[in-house]
This record gives sequence, structure tokens and C-alpha cells, in this order.
Amino acid sequence: MVTVNEAKERIIANTVTLPAVQIPLEQAIGSYLAADVVSPIALPPFRQSSMDGYAIVHSDVTEAGTSLRLVGESKAGQADLPAVNAGTAVRIFTGAPVPDGATAVVMQENTSVTDGSVQIHEFPVLEGKNVRRAGQQIAQGAVALRVGTLISPGAVGFLRGMNVNEVMVHSKPRVGLLVTGDELLRAGEALEPGKIYESNSAMLQAALIQAGITEISVSYASDDLDATIDALSALLQQYDVVLASGGISVGDYDFVGKALEVLGAETIFYKVRQKPGKPLLFGRKGEKLIFALPGNPASSLVCYYEYVLPALKKIMGSKEPFLRSVRLPLRHAYRFDGERDEFLKARVEGGEVVSLDGQESFVIGSFAVANAIIYLPVSQNRVEADELVEVHLLPL
Repeated sequence: MVTVNEAKERIIANTVTLPAVQIPLEQAIGSYLAADVVSPIALPPFRQSSMDGYAIVHSDVTEAGTSLRLVGESKAGQADLPAVNAGTAVRIFTGAPVPDGATAVVMQENTSVTDGSVQIHEFPVLEGKNVRRAGQQIAQGAVALRVGTLISPGAVGFLRGMNVNEVMVHSKPRVGLLVTGDELLRAGEALEPGKIYESNSAMLQAALIQAGITEISVSYASDDLDATIDALSALLQQYDVVLASGGISVGDYDFVGKALEVLGAETIFYKVRQKPGKPLLFGRKGEKLIFALPGNPASSLVCYYEYVLPALKKIMGSKEPFLRSVRLPLRHAYRFDGERDEFLKARVEGGEVVSLDGQESFVIGSFAVANAIIYLPVSQNRVEADELVEVHLLPL
């Protein structure tokens, strides 16, 4: 049995980032950059107005009510611009080029127009006001996004705005999921005595999709050694990461560990000193990673967030694979006994964290409203209200 930190260290040490590929930007959501992106242009590429108003020479305004002669306008997309000289102004719109000679833009709410002239009711007008400098967001040739950056919707907008249409990213892993358990019913089947509906596959698929994984397969095996061997063998041939749900404890019908041994997989560790999720197995067969997760749904999801997700993120090239960790005050006191660290389903609310009801390993309903996991080592098994605890923030 290993500690929580030992388990994480061994997983990262045995996880290899996949090779880089160049793909269209619109296909890169959820991927991590394998190379820096350098901006081919300045952004914005010209001086740009940030307001609807009037482009002027700021020093012309010597008092509130200064009148300037209108000599034209500048709208978005316009190239032939009137120059702004002393004593003149140009009507301008948000996003439009700032004409030569203009040193500021006065918003239209601070002006009035009569007889071809504009009166400036603002004083003083500062140089550069409401003018976006060329290259203010990024200069041509500067690094726009660095290696390891997640391609988010914001990143797509940023890169497309500088005419970057392809990016170099790390490949995403293919994930095969095996579900075991003769007591499990699939969606739509009639409920029978002694049976329960299988939900872990849907839950884990949703978590994988949220992580940006697109190639996922789900297989099922009965509680039989040969069937488990065959199913795992097929998955290990086709997928980069194999997740097994259930069948990893010490019962007479738990065959995942035995099947992996028959297949020649190397067990890196089996069992973690934690609650829930003690019977977690992590192994390898060549470069293929194997996670055998507990069958109880809350245990399975805790192990996914704390161990599987970081491995997937490292495979995809993330430089920060673990859940973001913060320290927050605990709203209510909490006590536990035993020699295992605890993970608690929780919600962060108003600058503090709340431990939710329903912490049992079979209870998944509390995870449905959780946005965080509290991590309490055995050394912190007596926590008072308002005491700081380690909180791992769940992906949104």
C-alpha cells in the first residue's frame, strides 16, 4: 500500500507525453500546445479607437466647450482616412483606425455638434485617451502562447485574431473503459431483484469528454477470469489508457488484478492509504497505462480526479496536471479516525469550503453538486470550524 503522495509521484514518473501533431485551430480545443506560438502580426495592427466619439489633437482642448471643425469620419474597416490637424476633429467609431495627427478620442457623450463643429465638454483631455496602440495586445514576433498552454475558447479567439489557423499540439490519448460486475444493468433494462443500474461508464465518459478526450470505448465483461482477460487484452491492444471499473477488490469474483497479471502487465502500485478509493491499481504494459478503479461510484470518481486526470493531462502535454489546490477555511468542524487520509466531497461557497452530506463511497448524489474535494491527511484528522484545509478545485 502506498500513500497519496507516493501514488501521485509514481503515476507522473511512469506517464509519457504523446508526440506532437499540427492540426487546424478549430480542432485543438482541449489540447495543449507542443510549441510556442509566435504572433505573425501586431494586434491590433493599427491605432484603433476604443470608443464612439471624435478623434482630436488633445492639446487643442484648452477649456471645456472648446470647438473644433469636423473634417470627416473614420469607421471600422476604412482605409482612406482624413488627417487630423490643429483645430479639427474626425467623427470616429469603436474599432475604427485613428487618423494620422490625432492624439486622443473623446467619447461622444462628452461632446455636442452644431453647424459642422464639435464642442468638447471634457477638460483636460489626456494624450492617448481611448486610443488602442498598434501592438498594444501583442507585438509582431512576440510569443503569444507558450508550450503547455491549454487551447481554450479564449485561446482560439486570440490566435484566430492574429491569423493563426494551425497549431502544434500533443496528441490526445485513446481511452478504453472496461466495466465488470454481473449485478449491473444497462440503461433501459428492467430492474431485477439483486441488480443495480450501471452508471460508472457514463460518469467516467462524461469526465473524459470534459477533459478533452474524444476517442473513448466502453466494453463489458462478466465476473469471469477468462472474459476479463479477453476484454482487457483487446483494450490494451487498441488504446493508450485502459480504465477498469470494478473487480479490483479482494472478493471471489474480482478478477481484474488476476487478469492483468496473466497479461503480463506491470503493477506499479496496488492500494492507496486513503478513504474512499483504497483498492486502486495503477500499472503499465509497455507504454500503455492501466488504472483499475473501485466499483463504488464516489470512490471511482475521486480516483479519477486525483490520479487518472493528472495522467491524462500529462499525456496531453500539460505542465500542471493536478487539480488546482487552494487553502480555505472549513465551515464546520470535522473528525475522523483510522490510518487513511480522507477525501471529502465539498462545495466552495463565499470564500470557505463546506463538507457535503453523503460521504459514503457508494453515494454519488453529493458529487452531483460538488465543485471541490477536500483533502485531509491523517495528521489533520481533527479539524475545527474555520481552520484552513487543502481544497482541490474540480473542473468546471
